[in-house]
Amino acid sequence: MTLIDDPIGTARLVTRELRTGERDGATTRIAVARREYPTDASDLWNALTDIERIPRWFLPVTGDLTVGGRYAFEGNASGTVQSCDAPRSFTITWEMMGAPSWVTVTLAPTASGTELELVHEAHVPEEFWGVYGPGAVGIGWDGALMGLGLHLASGEAVDAELAMTLPFTEEGRAFYRTAADGWTDAAIAAGEDPDAMRAAGEGAYAFYTTAPEGS
Repeated sequence: MTLIDDPIGTARLVTRELRTGERDGATTRIAVARREYPTDASDLWNALTDIERIPRWFLPVTGDLTVGGRYAFEGNASGTVQSCDAPRSFTITWEMMGAPSWVTVTLAPTASGTELELVHEAHVPEEFWGVYGPGAVGIGWDGALMGLGLHLASGEAVDAELAMTLPFTEEGRAFYRTAADGWTDAAIAAGEDPDAMRAAGEGAYAFYTTAPEGS
């Protein structure tokens, strides 16, 4: 049984962009991912913000999803809801291993549905950037956007076991290969060193698709 029938086509539904910015006097890296979904903004907004619905396509979440509230995803990030303009946009902090970053999600109607734009801004140490590049964060969001699409298409919860093992399957590696190459291309288009970003893309791809020892 497979989770996605067309892994390469699914990965290509995402448009990827890399920018640089500045916060607190230090340079930030900004990964931008966009994908259109064949549903209206109200339904997409609900899937993104309803505490009972989010686990159907992403991870179990606890906390307060109103402005100023704290949230936590099981085994992943936590943070604070900074702003909310339903059903158009919200901003949150994204905190992992003590390092804060910032996520903005914006919805815009299209002729055939709704486009989701996700912007993730972070201070990234150069040594980390050289090993993984933008794929470190970008590929993770690719997986989330894929899960969201599967949930919206069926209305059902994504099979958690299949989702966990996907990166170690043939179709999963095809999906993550395409996503990693997409982020590499985005970095090169933004002016990053091509050879360094191709090497970093390989590092990010290996990170996501190498099964843990003993599994």
